[in-house]
Amino acid sequence: MMEGLAQAEAAVSACADTAAWALCADDLVAALDAAHRIEQRLAAVKLALIRELDGRGTPIAQGASSTAVWLRERLHLTVPTARRLVDLATTLDTGNSGIRQALADADITLDQARVIADTVTTVEGAAGSAAADKAVGLLVEWAGQFDPTLLRKLGTRILDHVAPDIADRAAQAALDAEDRRATRDRHVTLSTLSDGRLRLTGTLDSETAGLLRAAIDPLTAPTGPDDQRSPGQRRHDALADLCRLSLRTGGLPEHGGEPAQLVVTTSYDNLVRQLGAGTLDTGFDLAPESVRRLACDAAILPAVLGSAGQTLDVGRQRRLITGPLRRALVLRDRGCAFPGCDRPPRWCDAHHIHHWADGGDTSLDNAVLLCGHHHRHVHHSEWTVRLGRDGHPDFLPPAWLDPDQLPRRNHYHRRT
Repeated sequence: MMEGLAQAEAAVSACADTAAWALCADDLVAALDAAHRIEQRLAAVKLALIRELDGRGTPIAQGASSTAVWLRERLHLTVPTARRLVDLATTLDTGNSGIRQALADADITLDQARVIADTVTTVEGAAGSAAADKAVGLLVEWAGQFDPTLLRKLGTRILDHVAPDIADRAAQAALDAEDRRATRDRHVTLSTLSDGRLRLTGTLDSETAGLLRAAIDPLTAPTGPDDQRSPGQRRHDALADLCRLSLRTGGLPEHGGEPAQLVVTTSYDNLVRQLGAGTLDTGFDLAPESVRRLACDAAILPAVLGSAGQTLDVGRQRRLITGPLRRALVLRDRGCAFPGCDRPPRWCDAHHIHHWADGGDTSLDNAVLLCGHHHRHVHHSEWTVRLGRDGHPDFLPPAWLDPDQLPRRNHYHRRT
């Protein structure tokens, strides 16, 4: 073997020194195919060597804690990559010999070998070795047409071809097992960071994943040409929109006899002068800009304190744009009024054009519907809002965007 590998290495080295630009297109394609076949054949040799070394215990004898760790040091691999090689080498050695032979013959790739090995193991457990042999032949044939991802999808119904009499029963058993695993593994973890942010991790079962995607996907599209948010930021903001909608509809269970709500505490002077931070009921602080924005939102309950700490306002009704006033606002704006945004009314906050904390009244003439993203954008940017002569909102861009600051409107909700 050593002599053959030495000859192969010399031949490959000579090929590496040959200029590819000198080959015609047909020869380039043929050379690529040949290099690919050699790569798979060498992968089969490599796996056989790994299996033999693992079986002899050579890595442990040389002081490594495992064969995967030894491969990491020897071949400069990551441990997960090395572990996958050890696992596949074991599977090909102890499993169906047809997979190992197909890889050695360059009929399949290393990734396809993993897929076939997983599938054949399932088939053998469900229908026996004869069905497994049939499955190997069929999957190797399919591997000539399909990549590993499609091959795995096709493998989920392999029993229809090699053992049709038990295919439906096995498929149902697999679905039941998957359902039990999903039910067992479902969880969501909320980890509070030191600065008040929250790390959200978890695994959703298929049904809940479908519900989340159905709810969040329509909200993750860019809101217009000026939307510079990353996909991850858009998903974050969509989740925030879902929470606002849940609070706004009032359908959540009561908490301590009170409706579910977010409480932000600040002093009246800080709110008016845009100084200082507010405090969430979770104990963490918010920046002044965020406090003023939240003071617009009918889903947020502000607790405004005087200089001596007495409560001046805890969500007084005249501040909130609700009931008939909100319905009138919806009839006028029909959704987020920011130019180019298509968010419907249910995803929108009622923004005070002249801020409530600055003496602005709660009326139709001082309100505009804004989605969560554009509500933040208006509060944290140089865009301004005013009502035009016809009573509909105009948005004036900042001078750096449009030196003439020509008014812009949303024509998505009202075509005429």
